[in-house]
Amino acid sequence: MVVQQHWLGRGACAVAAVVGVAATAGCSNGGDAVADARPSADPVVVVRSAVDTLVDAGTARARTAMETAAGGTRVTIRGEGGYDFRRAMGRLRVVLPKDPAGASGHQPITELLAPGALYMKDRGAGVPPDKWVRVDTTTLTDGNLVTGGATDPAAAAELLRGVRSAAFVGHEELAGVRVAHYRGTTDIAHAAKAASPQARGALSAAAKGFAEDTVPFDAYLDSEGRLRKVRHQFSFANQGRTVDVASTTLLYGFGSPVDVRLPEPADIYAGRVRM
Repeated sequence: MVVQQHWLGRGACAVAAVVGVAATAGCSNGGDAVADARPSADPVVVVRSAVDTLVDAGTARARTAMETAAGGTRVTIRGEGGYDFRRAMGRLRVVLPKDPAGASGHQPITELLAPGALYMKDRGAGVPPDKWVRVDTTTLTDGNLVTGGATDPAAAAELLRGVRSAAFVGHEELAGVRVAHYRGTTDIAHAAKAASPQARGALSAAAKGFAEDTVPFDAYLDSEGRLRKVRHQFSFANQGRTVDVASTTLLYGFGSPVDVRLPEPADIYAGRVRM
């Protein structure tokens, strides 16, 4: 599929080549346990509960960062926008890394995230400026955990439903907020089975596409049990070498308005996407 092969245009060709995979989340009362970090509070239960707490919170502002490293090459793609966890829909402005010469590789891409779909505008040559490219995330071999350059905030949270092990690291301050830091591993296949209907399709695809289901994570929860930050470390084999991808999602501004309007069918580009 050409869209998957050249998902971010000229400025991120190195990322597409490195990632390779693009070529072919409890209860809402976990806040007390988070604040006190009592020994009786099972870290696995606390982290899993954070997913439903986000749904209770409704909306949030979001910042994302995806860092890819392979063969000595390291690039970072950043995104910023808002997400509605009840509708499982969001809008991000994704900024691509500069090319080796230091020039900007591409203008920012607008991404709309919806259950089972990723919409991208200004995403590559050959696409009219008033058109969107739509990708069915249930057909991606990574379930859009890395393809779009920004992990869907809902998918990042839903992955925590598959937590197999977790430990309380300690309390820290994050953007002026006291948070509890947890570290552990989650299982993509287990998360897909436990995921909400909106995220199940994409995570099921990821469970089939990744060679290794186990994903290390660091999660930071506030006193209300809301997920403030999560970092997942994906690793997979590509053409005989290991590719490491660290995806970070930062959530803040809970309750902020988030307006996501999906494109009309006539506004979706149906032609071939070129680099």
